Amino acid sequence: MRPTGRLHIGHYHGALTNWVRLQQDKECFFFVADWHALTTAYDDVSVIGSSVWDMVIDWLAAGVDPEKSTIFLQSRLPQHAELHVLLSMITPLGWLERVPTYKDQQEKLSGKDLATYGFLGYPLLQSADILLYQANHVPVGEDQVPHIELTREVARRFNHIFGREPDFEEKARAAAKKLGGKRDKQFFDLRTRYQQDGDKAALEQGRALVSDSASLSNADRERLLGYIDGSSKRILTEPGALLTEASRVVGLDGQKMSKSYGNTIMMREEPEALTRKIKTMPTDTQRVRRTDPGEPERCPVWQFHQVYSTPETREWVQAGCRSAGIGCLECKQPVIDAMLAEQAPMHERALQYVANPKRVREVVEHGNERARVVAEQTMQDVRAAMGLAYS
Repeated sequence: MRPTGRLHIGHYHGALTNWVRLQQDKECFFFVADWHALTTAYDDVSVIGSSVWDMVIDWLAAGVDPEKSTIFLQSRLPQHAELHVLLSMITPLGWLERVPTYKDQQEKLSGKDLATYGFLGYPLLQSADILLYQANHVPVGEDQVPHIELTREVARRFNHIFGREPDFEEKARAAAKKLGGKRDKQFFDLRTRYQQDGDKAALEQGRALVSDSASLSNADRERLLGYIDGSSKRILTEPGALLTEASRVVGLDGQKMSKSYGNTIMMREEPEALTRKIKTMPTDTQRVRRTDPGEPERCPVWQFHQVYSTPETREWVQAGCRSAGIGCLECKQPVIDAMLAEQAPMHERALQYVANPKRVREVVEHGNERARVVAEQTMQDVRAAMGLAYS
């Protein structure tokens, strides 16, 4: 995420709940994209520093666990910039110009100077962010899928150009023998079925056979993965998009929740402020008096009920509003109660970091070190492939 300061409940339901779920059974890397913040805000950097720590505290408050996930700062790992530069040597200009968000953002942010290489090249920096950690999946919304496709194309082009190591086939065949038993013959059978017959199931079986083998070195495993799909040694992993359900939380005025609209409820809103914001929310404009029947579909509060209320409560709202059996303040109270209950553990988790800012910096520094190990392993392979490992 770009550092934008404290997060609102749209961020929580749109991304962070998914992050917390993913960390339970996957190796996850979550980083503050502070370099990316500069692509559209290079002329006002004053807020980036404080925004970083506020945002990370919100991640921790949401339940992102630094013992299970790696939390780090993009700018603390120069490998991101190095890989970005090296990938830029092989990425056609047209690939960047056709990214849908390139022209879309230029139109939406017409008041900013976006005629910079940094803005044109930010999707490639995103690709470097992903490829550096050999990511298999990236949790994104549908609007970000073109960025994942660009990343896949860049990885594929890189592997095609630089994966041709000398005597590749001989080394791959020698690696297959290390599978042991009958598995080397099975590997070649699966390779033939895929490359001659186009059997995609055989390709997946072959990849699983290689990935599950404990007798292979990382280099041999990469050779066999490239050998079975017809490429050469696979240096960079082509990631897949792990689609995230869009947040259903709207702003206090029924529009998209955004700080720029002034319609947000923060993840760690003070209880009194949260209560006041919900109580003063606009409702069905056609329900002028308490005795007038209303229509929930016209009311922004109903959108909150769909996120926070039980089916029984939603049924009570539908019946009570349309019959004028309940007033708007009565209708809002279950939402207030549910939101306060949701945020209570967030306040509790955040307390130790707010009270002692040094702790959040320790979490990030520890994550920086963990990420650096993985990033450097990738860069060693990239440098070697591009002829830059000489001494």
